Amino acid sequence: MTERHALPPAGTGGGRTPMSAGRRLLVLGVAVLLLAGIGTGFVLHAASRAAEDGTARAGDPAVTAGAVDLDRHGWIAVVSTAPGPYRGRVATVAADRPRGGRTASGLKCARFYAASGTGVCLQSAPGVVSQTDRAVITDAALRVRRTFPLAGTPSRARVSPSGRFAAWTVFVGGESYGAAFFSTRTSIVDTRTWRLLPSLEDFAITLHGQRYHAADDNFWGVTFARDDDTFYATLGTGGKTYLVKGSVAARTVTALGVENVECPSLSPDGTRIAFKRRVLAGASLWHEYVLDLRTLRETPLAERHSVDDQATWLDDRTVAYALPAPDGGSRTDLWSVPADGTGSPRLLAADASSPAPL
Repeated sequence: MTERHALPPAGTGGGRTPMSAGRRLLVLGVAVLLLAGIGTGFVLHAASRAAEDGTARAGDPAVTAGAVDLDRHGWIAVVSTAPGPYRGRVATVAADRPRGGRTASGLKCARFYAASGTGVCLQSAPGVVSQTDRAVITDAALRVRRTFPLAGTPSRARVSPSGRFAAWTVFVGGESYGAAFFSTRTSIVDTRTWRLLPSLEDFAITLHGQRYHAADDNFWGVTFARDDDTFYATLGTGGKTYLVKGSVAARTVTALGVENVECPSLSPDGTRIAFKRRVLAGASLWHEYVLDLRTLRETPLAERHSVDDQATWLDDRTVAYALPAPDGGSRTDLWSVPADGTGSPRLLAADASSPAPL
């Protein structure tokens, strides 16, 4: 903390030359201009957000306020990105009519996921001095059960199939997975005991059959198995990325010998991993694949656009993911594709992100 010292009064011995009236006025003027600039920045930011979140446009999905139930089977929870007053709200759509109307809650999230009546909402709100980032654990009615401060900007979120564990990844340096330098922190919380494991970097790492630790270890993109212990994630270290298998109870992660794997997502039957692979070194270009965990055979999926997302399995046959909307900006659309590499992508739901089948 910078210390503040009072200037000695003029005419007294203080060892410093008293600040002249002109200099004081100059300092005051600079301070006023700086404060005015900050205030203007906040006003412009607020105006920009207001314009972006303003009136819904023709063709956008119908969004109405209402109660959201995470135990409602046959529905999909999403974060609505449609312009209007419900932008950024957790909403639900019917799984058999995902392009139809949606019901929006009052909970606003940058990232969201849910399973078995437990939700994890990653929030990011700009403040006067700094940004406030936090993880919110909710019940099935989206009532807040517990909150946790985040060490950085929200990136990924997952809940175990039983609803017991929630995990999240944040950026604590850099701005994206495509940046030359970035740092992440991935945490897991037990929603029964509220014991928080603040960083997977504290887990024992086995890489190439040997214990391993490096200053640049980074983990991201947790996905849970059904046994309330096993999980998979990405380990980034030494300029490479690896698929790792972890144990919550043992506090261990082991690399599976598959490189260039990011943001894994385990299929409902626990036999396959959907993931994104960097297809051009040094560029933010990824292609979606599915890995068979028994044979380690990889299948490229039919999506040809670059997918910078942690895919979600809608069922054992279909994978969903977000892509930027054609008109640009911060809007995204949800797409789906068969998990066996056949077929072609189809629009699942416009103006949405963070899908979670309920």
